Amino acid sequence: METAVPIHLEDIQSLTEFQRTTRESIARLKKTGRAAVLTVNGQAEIVVQDAKSYQRLLARAEEADRLMELRRGIADYRAGRVRGLDEVLDDLETRHLGQPKRRGARQGA
Repeated sequence: METAVPIHLEDIQSLTEFQRTTRESIARLKKTGRAAVLTVNGQAEIVVQDAKSYQRLLARAEEADRLMELRRGIADYRAGRVRGLDEVLDDLETRHLGQPKRRGARQGA
């Protein structure tokens, strides 16, 4: 589910203009917290953003990834696509050690 983020017209400028007014442009980026789209020959080419806003963006993306994984896990559980711990450990030990260990103490717990 992608959500389009509106781009404000004042956040679009040519790369040449950005280079000419770097200090002012960086101050605007920090003040607004929005990214700027820089154009080359009238075409969008680069997106720039202040570091603090970029870190917030990364944190939100990471949180979204974790939420998506959680939703997948719940869906797998509801669909019966899960295995018990002993079965998983036996499978790993067989793959990596050649044979599963005995789980007498664990099976009784």
